[in-house]
Amino acid sequence: MSPLFLHQFTSPIGTILLVTDDAGQLRALDFLDYRERMDKLLVRHYGPVTLAEAPIPAPLAQALGDYFAGDLTAPDRVAVATNGTDFQKSVWHSLRAIPAGQTVTYGELARRLGQPTAMRAVGLANGANPIGIVVPCHRVVGANGTLTGYAGGLERKRWLLAHESAAGLPLLEQIAEKRHRFGA
Repeated sequence: MSPLFLHQFTSPIGTILLVTDDAGQLRALDFLDYRERMDKLLVRHYGPVTLAEAPIPAPLAQALGDYFAGDLTAPDRVAVATNGTDFQKSVWHSLRAIPAGQTVTYGELARRLGQPTAMRAVGLANGANPIGIVVPCHRVVGANGTLTGYAGGLERKRWLLAHESAAGLPLLEQIAEKRHRFGA
């Protein structure tokens, strides 16, 4: 395994830790207060790793800065490289296809993958996503439209969805409609 580098990015929802490889590809993204979770995922995917602190690569800093400034397509510019099972990688790839301002349920994501009964497996893969925000697992909601677990905490998930809605997208209205439709 080539060296991995640790960077910090200050965001409106807390300090974000970023791990990149020597090619500048994003390998992990988590919040400072969830460092232990990130370290466990890194070990699970790469074995014991040593992280060298380094300045954040300019394209990554620019993309994250642009996202938090309102350019919701900016994370699409981030090069990623993840380790995981083929199924996990297919879920993470599908997450990147969810447009900003939209949400999907675990069941819908499983159907999109051609495995309509794999909702729990999709949920587990979603929870093991090592690069939240860039791989937007925050856009996945429960079957009745409720906000479900998010590795960075539900308040951050709520903030990210509101941020995407504030950019002119009716996301929170979409969630409220799902809740109404399913009686929650």
